[in-house]
Amino acid sequence: MYKIQFGHNFRKNFKKFDSIKQTLILKKVNFLKNDPDHPSLRTEPLYKGLRSSSVNMDIRIIWEIVGDIINLINVGKHDIYRQYKNKRKRKSAFRENQ
Repeated sequence: MYKIQFGHNFRKNFKKFDSIKQTLILKKVNFLKNDPDHPSLRTEPLYKGLRSSSVNMDIRIIWEIVGDIINLINVGKHDIYRQYKNKRKRKSAFRENQ
């Protein structure tokens, strides 16, 4: 089981969803916590260790594993993963103390 760390962008964008979608997102975060390879997540690799997992057909979570911690980078509409795919220069996607 992994520990979960919520990044600034994840928290900010999570608040934009209604309570029903927030509940669904948190359900998928629980799947990530227990099994990042859970089939219902439909996880795809992105750039330099980032991954994109599906909440539903419209919402995706961007995340990475560092040791025993899953850093939740961002959450948003399905095409959010394009912001993180194939970037040539990637600064730290997760900053401490967010």
